[in-house]
Amino acid sequence: MSADPLQALRAANRPQPSHAPRQGLLVAGATGTLGNEVLRRMVGMQAHPRVVVLAREAMTPALRPVSVMVVPTDKAIGDWPLTQAGIGLVMFDPPRLYYDRERALWTPEPGDLPALAQWMRGCGVRQLGIVLPHAQGRLPDALKRGLASLDEQAVAAMGFDSVLIVRSARKAAATPSGASFLEKTAAWMLSIVGFMVPASEQPVRAAKVAEFVDKALQLMPPGTHVAAPELVWQAAQGDVGAVVRAWLQPQPAEYTAKSTHA
Repeated sequence: MSADPLQALRAANRPQPSHAPRQGLLVAGATGTLGNEVLRRMVGMQAHPRVVVLAREAMTPALRPVSVMVVPTDKAIGDWPLTQAGIGLVMFDPPRLYYDRERALWTPEPGDLPALAQWMRGCGVRQLGIVLPHAQGRLPDALKRGLASLDEQAVAAMGFDSVLIVRSARKAAATPSGASFLEKTAAWMLSIVGFMVPASEQPVRAAKVAEFVDKALQLMPPGTHVAAPELVWQAAQGDVGAVVRAWLQPQPAEYTAKSTHA
């Protein structure tokens, strides 16, 4: 039976996953609930024989095959010694208060992103994943689905084979116990506004975000791909892999993504 020419043409034009080397994974920001969950997911899937986590002081990793690279935080990121990795992952969740092991790890600040991405590029990283905390209502829809800052634009122009930016809605910060009456009143008023935020922009469980990141890194074709909070929320409601696949490898006329490919 001869092949359908239309099907053959569609198959030829279908985006293919990036073939960035998967011999090593380099992680910055394996802290907080999200960072810990993503690291466990990546290690548990056994897709990376070598996982390097950046730290500010020496420690013994609890997971295999994780190794720790102590970085000289007193130097500029561009002056750090290089390592080898094919995939880089950057997250910004701060260490949890009572987790001593997390305080030994290095967590980047958002302003570190361009320098950190450039350093990872020097380490051989071809595929970069970035998980950004998203504050509800701070970005218009167009920016949630595209490059929202000059830093993000700079990273996209650094020559990576593929860049993944995941905007994950974050929980509101808890009010400090020693806050003043006015601070507590302001926090209470803001909590009321939180009920007006659409469900699709509400925070998603860390395990679901970790699964989303893992699937997207496996499936994304070359280019820059930005996942809006609504897309992450949609994926968390059911089959994460199916939603990610439909977003990154859409079939003709079957799926309208809620996030654009920049």
